[in-house]
Amino acid sequence: MYQRKIPEDLECGITLTGKVLGGKWKPCIIDSIRRGIRRPSELHKDISEASPRVINMQLRELLNHGIIDKKIHPGLPLKVEYSLTAVGESILCIIDAMDKWGAENRDHILQIMEETVK
Repeated sequence: MYQRKIPEDLECGITLTGKVLGGKWKPCIIDSIRRGIRRPSELHKDISEASPRVINMQLRELLNHGIIDKKIHPGLPLKVEYSLTAVGESILCIIDAMDKWGAENRDHILQIMEETVK
């Protein structure tokens, strides 16, 4: 098992939040589930820029952190649905703040990105 050479400061709220939300698609996955997209195949369609493998990996991490729940409905084929836990609901204010900041700063960030590509 991998052991860090420099220990993480798990007393720092920013570090803990980063551990939970760190991952390119986790905020998008949380937002999709909040909007009612609950099945893995629906998430793959909603976040088409990400590979299904990456989405599944990040779903597993969110599940392990207690941000989402997974319900398996019996039958053939099995039906899997994800939902936000109470802790997952409490992180929505951060997702909303990220969305607001992105919308407010879109033009600036896109301009910087364009200049970087040139």
